Amino acid sequence: MRPHVDTPANGTSPGVGRRSLLKAAGATAIASAVAAAGTGTAHASEDAPWDVIVIGAGYAGGTVARELTARGLSTLVLEARDRIGGRVWTSTFAGERVELGGGWFGPGQQLVERELQRYSIGTTLDVAPTVAVMPDGNGYRSASPEETFGRLGTLFDEFYAGSAEYFSRPLEPLHRKDLLETVDRLSLADRIGQLDLSPVDHQWVAGSTAPFAGSNDWGGLTGLAQWYQLAGGTYDGFHSTMSLRPDGGMTSVLSAMFAESTAVVRLNSRVTSVSRAGAWTQVRLSGGQAYRSRVVVVATPVNTWNTIAFAPGLPKVHADAVREGVGVPHATKVWLHVRGSSEAVYAQSDETGPIQLLLPQQELPGGRLYVGFTGPSLDVSDRAAVQAAVRRFIPKATLVGHRAMEWSKDTYARGGWGLRRPGQLLRQLPAIQEPHGQLVFAGSDIASGWYGAFVEGAIESGLRAADQAVTLAR
Repeated sequence: MRPHVDTPANGTSPGVGRRSLLKAAGATAIASAVAAAGTGTAHASEDAPWDVIVIGAGYAGGTVARELTARGLSTLVLEARDRIGGRVWTSTFAGERVELGGGWFGPGQQLVERELQRYSIGTTLDVAPTVAVMPDGNGYRSASPEETFGRLGTLFDEFYAGSAEYFSRPLEPLHRKDLLETVDRLSLADRIGQLDLSPVDHQWVAGSTAPFAGSNDWGGLTGLAQWYQLAGGTYDGFHSTMSLRPDGGMTSVLSAMFAESTAVVRLNSRVTSVSRAGAWTQVRLSGGQAYRSRVVVVATPVNTWNTIAFAPGLPKVHADAVREGVGVPHATKVWLHVRGSSEAVYAQSDETGPIQLLLPQQELPGGRLYVGFTGPSLDVSDRAAVQAAVRRFIPKATLVGHRAMEWSKDTYARGGWGLRRPGQLLRQLPAIQEPHGQLVFAGSDIASGWYGAFVEGAIESGLRAADQAVTLAR
C-alpha cells in the first residue's frame, strides 16, 4: 500500500519511500523532504482511529513517532507550528545557517551520538575564542581564554562542591535522594550567597549561571549541578556541552527521524483539547477537526500544557509543574553580524547585563557572526540598544544586523529550555514521567538525564514514552 503524505514539501512525491529519503544527498536534502510533512503509514481513512496520536513534532515527538511506527503502530503527529523542531529551529541570517533555538550537541551524549551514526551526519566543532572579556568591577577586562576559563574552573569547583556525591550517578538523579533534601531547595542565588566571594568573583559566578536560568533567583542549584556532573564535573566539560554543531543544522537529525518514520505529520494543527471517552481518546484541533486514538503522547514543553483542555484533568504533579513553570521564563537568543574586530571574542557580563553571554561564530567578509543570550533589560527590537550592548564587550564594534528569538513570547513554547526550579527535582521525579490513563508525556523538560536544554534528554524521554505507549496501545 502506498504511504500517505500530507502537504508534500518542495514537490516531494507521495511515492518517495523512506529509504530513498535517507539516501538523498546529505542532511539538507533530508530536511527539505520532510520539513513540511512526513511520509505516513497506510491508514484506512481520516475518520478511522489511530493507535497513537503524538502532540508535538520536536525531538521527543520525532523519537516517539519513529519508534512507534517501527513497531507497527499507526501514528499521527499533530504540530501547531508550520515546521518541525519545536524549540529547535534551524534558519538563516546574514546568508548563513543559524540556530534560533537549541544550537549544540556535546561530547558524551550517547543517544545523540547514536543518532548521528545512524544517519551518517557529521559534526563541526564550534569556533574557539581568541580572547575572553569578563566583568572587572565597574567595567570589563580582556584576557586569554586559558586564563579566564581556568579561573572560572576554580570558582565552579567551589560552587558545585558536593555535587559529585549527590549526583554520583547523574543519569539517575534520584540515586542519592537522601543527600538531595538539603540542596534541592536552593536556588542558584541561594548557593552564590553561601560562598565567600569577592565582588568581581561574584560578578563572574552570577554572570555565568544567569544565562542558563534567566534569573539566579528562579533556577535551582540541582538543575545546573546535574548538568555539571553529566559533563564530567569540570568547567571544561560543562563548557564543551556547547561545542558541537551537526552538519546540516540542528534540525537535520530530527528530519532524518521523520523521514525514516511512517507516521503522518500534520503541521499547522494546534490541539485545543484531549478527552477520554470509553476505549478511545479524542483530540480536537483549533479548526474543529477531531481525531481518535487508543493512546495520546503529549510531547510539548511543560509550560504549554495548560493551553490544552484535558478531560479528565492532569494529575497534580503535572498541574503543579505547569503552574510553577519549568521552561526558563526569559530566554532570548540573538544573532549578530558585527564588524570592527578581528578577534573571536567570548564575553560575559554580570547577571544584570543586557547581553549576558556572547559567543563567537563564523567569520564573514569584513566581520563576524556572534550569538548571544540577552538579559531582560535589553529591548532586542531597538537596534541602537543592541549595538550599545555589543560595544560593552567590543568597543569598536559596528552592528551590521541582528536577528532575535524571544522564546518567552512564543505561543508554542512559553519560555525557553527547561531548567528545574528549587524543589522540583524531588517533587516531580519520577511521577511526572508516568502515564495518566491512556495519556503519555514526553519532552526534554521531564527527562532524567540531560534534561531541559539538551536534545539528548528529548530523545531519552521519547524512547521511554514510546515504550509506555506501546504497552498501553496493546
